[in-house]
Amino acid sequence: MTNHNHSGADKKPLEIYMFVDPLCPECWALEPVLKKLRLEYGQYFRIRYILSGQLSSLNITTKRKQEDLAQQWEKTASRSGMSCDGSMWFDNPIDSPYLASFAIKAAELQGKHAGIRFLRYIQERLFLQKQDISDFEVLKECAEEAKLDLNEFLNDIHSYSASKAFQCDIKITSEMEVDEIPTLVFFNENIEDEGLKVTGLYSYEVYVHIIEEMLTEKPKKKPLPTLEEFMRYYRLVASKEIAVVYDLSIESVEKMMKKWTLQQKVRKIPAKHGTFWRYIGE
Repeated sequence: MTNHNHSGADKKPLEIYMFVDPLCPECWALEPVLKKLRLEYGQYFRIRYILSGQLSSLNITTKRKQEDLAQQWEKTASRSGMSCDGSMWFDNPIDSPYLASFAIKAAELQGKHAGIRFLRYIQERLFLQKQDISDFEVLKECAEEAKLDLNEFLNDIHSYSASKAFQCDIKITSEMEVDEIPTLVFFNENIEDEGLKVTGLYSYEVYVHIIEEMLTEKPKKKPLPTLEEFMRYYRLVASKEIAVVYDLSIESVEKMMKKWTLQQKVRKIPAKHGTFWRYIGE
């Protein structure tokens, strides 16, 4: 596995390369674990999102391919509790998946957090609302929701910079021999050390164990924010995400959220698998 260089002022002991594709349901299913890792151990690592371009490069138009993808989505959703509706591949199939990847890179040009926020919005549109994220209007709405500078975003989406950034990600994917997504590659500060590659979906404890192994000191866990702060910050979350982050059962999450619905703090967003909650405030 190739070496990497740390850069930027927010130097942290670990860097995680996360190989994703906006169309990948397993990347979406990893969201609850990533949220918890960021909240409890975010002071020890930076995540760098790398678009692998693997699903995006598929020719999705064949009926057989659509059936396979629909099945994969349904399986991932029922296993992970992060809803995605496979019928999208028949009702509203995606024409040109590459555009979504360029859009993520265009969003990232406005900062790492802007890119992460934008990715989450397009995942919600795709997996929950069955919208075609290769549709320019949908991407524009996501950019507005993610509070990006819209003019800059619209200029960047077709720019050489976004296209070059995407090509660069594809090159890293191939250099690191990543052939499955999601894949996380953990690097520590010692440039001589190889990265540790973890492919697929695991429980939260597995990732914590890796972080502990790679640090020279035992990491200190940060206390979690209150549930209300969490909801206010993320604004739309699955019961599954709350359950994983706060170590609760889905039943107790739903019970609490029903109470919050009556208090008009949240609104229930029904999904094909599991439930999502939109925070609407005090």
